[in-house]
Formats: sequence, C-alpha cells, structure tokens
Amino acid sequence: MGGQAKGKKKSKVKRKDLRSKGGSGLIGLSPQDRMKLKMHEKAKKKTAEKYTVEQLLEKTEECMDSLEFEMAGRFCQRALELEPDNLLTLDMLGHIHSELGDTQKAKEISFCQIHTGHEAIQYYTKGIEIILHTLEKHPSTTEGAGAASPQLQDSRSETPTVMDVCVAYCSVAEIYFTDLCMEEGAGDKCREAIERALSYHHDNPEALQLMASYLFSTEKHQEGREYLRRSVSAWLPALKQIDASPSGQDMEDQTQSFIPPYESRITTAKLLIEAEEYETAVDVLEGLLEEDDEVVQVWYLSGWVCYLQMDRAKEEKMKEEREQTVEEGEEKEALVEAARSYLTRAKKLYVKLCCDDSPMLEHIEQLLGELGGEVEEGAADPAGDDDFEPSSDEEEDVMEH
Repeated sequence: MGGQAKGKKKSKVKRKDLRSKGGSGLIGLSPQDRMKLKMHEKAKKKTAEKYTVEQLLEKTEECMDSLEFEMAGRFCQRALELEPDNLLTLDMLGHIHSELGDTQKAKEISFCQIHTGHEAIQYYTKGIEIILHTLEKHPSTTEGAGAASPQLQDSRSETPTVMDVCVAYCSVAEIYFTDLCMEEGAGDKCREAIERALSYHHDNPEALQLMASYLFSTEKHQEGREYLRRSVSAWLPALKQIDASPSGQDMEDQTQSFIPPYESRITTAKLLIEAEEYETAVDVLEGLLEEDDEVVQVWYLSGWVCYLQMDRAKEEKMKEEREQTVEEGEEKEALVEAARSYLTRAKKLYVKLCCDDSPMLEHIEQLLGELGGEVEEGAADPAGDDDFEPSSDEEEDVMEH
C-alpha cells in the first residue's frame, strides 16, 4: 500500500487497550505549515534514512538494471525524501513509474520538476480543459462522475477519466495552499479548486482531506472534522479489513488504488490529532507502523497521541471532581508506558538515522522528561525489543549485498 514495504507483525504494538479517553489540546500539524504556529512549527518534514542519497541511487540503478522496478521505486522514494528537490532522483522516479505502467504518476513527477506557482496553475488549468474536452468525446468515461468509486477507475489507464480531473484540481488547491498561500484571494481559490475536485469525485479521500485541512486553517473546526471523518471512512475500514483477512494480499491488490499514499496518511494522523479524534489517529498510526517502522515521525506521533489521551482523561476527571478509579489508574499506567516506548523508539531512530528536525527532538525529550524518562534497555519496550525488525527484510537484504 502506498508503495511502502509491509512491516513485521511482531513489531506491531498492541494498543487496543489504550483507546479510551486521553489528552486535550491541539497539535498544529497540517499541510499548510500550521506546525509553525505550534510546538514544532518550524519542523522540516524529512524521511530519515541511514543511507546517503548517493547510496540509495546506486541501489536504485542496480534494481533498475535487473528489472526490479518495485524495489527500485522504494530506494528512489527514500532518496527523494532525503532530498526532495534532487532532479536526478525525480527523473529516475518518473522513469520507474513509467516502467511500472503508472504513466499518470510519471507525468506528474516530470511536471513537478519544471513548473511551480502561477506557471503550474496555468498548466494544470490547460490540462483540465484538454481532459474535459476528451471526456466530452467519450461520454462513457464520465458516467456517474460524482459518484464514481475510486476502485472502478484505473489510474494507469491512458484514457483520461473524471478521476484525473479530480486529481488535477487537488493539485491546484495544494499550490494555493503552499506556494501561493500569501497571495490575495488564495484561500477562496483553494476552496474553489477543492469543491471542483469533489464535484468530479465526491468521496475522493485526498480531496476530502484537503477540504478538512483548509477548514481547520480557517478555524472552521466542526465542519473540518466532518470532512476528515468522511475522508478516513472512505479507506480506513477497507485497510483494517485487509490486515484482518487471511487473503489480505488479494484484497490489497483490489483496493490499493483508493488507499492514500503513506505520506498522505501521516498527514491524516496529524489532522486527526488536531481534531482530537485520538482513537482513529491510533488506528491510522498503527497501520503506518506496520508498513514502515523506521519513520521517526510516526513513532513520535504515536507517543504524542498516547500522552494526549492520558491528559484528556485527567482533565475529565478534574471536571467531574472525583477520585481516580482502579481501572482508570491501570489505564493511565498503560498509556504512560506506551508513550514512553514510542517516544524512546522515536529518539533512538532520530539519532540512528541522523534526522534533522530539532523542534521534534526537543518535543520528544520534553515529553519523555514529563513521563519519567526513556525506557531502559531490556525493559518491556516494544520498540527496543531484540525481536524488533525493520519494516522490510527485502530492502535490508538488498542493501547488504
């Protein structure tokens, strides 16, 4: 899912007992750098990695030479996470997507290398006009446009569909959200683009999430929560069903097209935390850790949400002016230990992978200080257990050879 390696089941932390009442407060995390207004507002999103970009690209070339394009894509994606503006990496990733048959993604990557800001808006607008003109000539591709299910549309098809229109409008909205966010009227143009995207595919998860993020940024929190819930409900139940099914791989092949990419789901978790939807955030983060357990930010967010759950329970008890029950005490202890475990793992990975996000590290250390410090070696730490393994043995084996 999302081009990521599937993690080991035994590295999965059991959190079902922790999804009760917990934390209060918001964490300002969003695609529009609302982190700049909060504790880690200047944090720079990076996927930490223990290999250099040069090493990753060497492995990418080796995999491409042996026609192992899926593995090549993994290495190339990790290189891109380290250096997002590396044109060589972007070029290689576009070629890999082309070889895998995902021509739409290949075109998007190629486009992003060249155009930004107003120029990008102009090209997207022209592209949308061309697609709509093509769809007029092929009415069958527009049937049920607003209600079309993502899994019924092949993103790798050379024939444009209403999904392409939806994706293009989402891209326009993201530009107004980021590159052009300071321009007059950018907010209105952003919302207009999202609404147009939803008019072509009303239950597209990423379009719904974009609308939620936009609404949060304009302080319309309740409306934003509704869009966020709609977005998550469009893919999370299916993802959980895949994990629980004995024939999960077959189901994954059928539903992969409408499950958002890994990075998009990290944003989902951040927005859920901001909306104080902690239990659902735990579900999303749990799935992310299963897919790739070497992303510092996911471990950090997992610890943070446990802390917030605990904090909310404390506030509710104070409002009710009552003593803590035995059950609540046990639950608090479990949340503390879980938070310490996740944050300890986040800190260890941060150091191991030479991550460069000092505000996040400061927050990790602050939380660990409040919770009693790091989990000691040999303690019941799911992240530091000897049996804990990285998300992809295949990736590790390839890198060693």
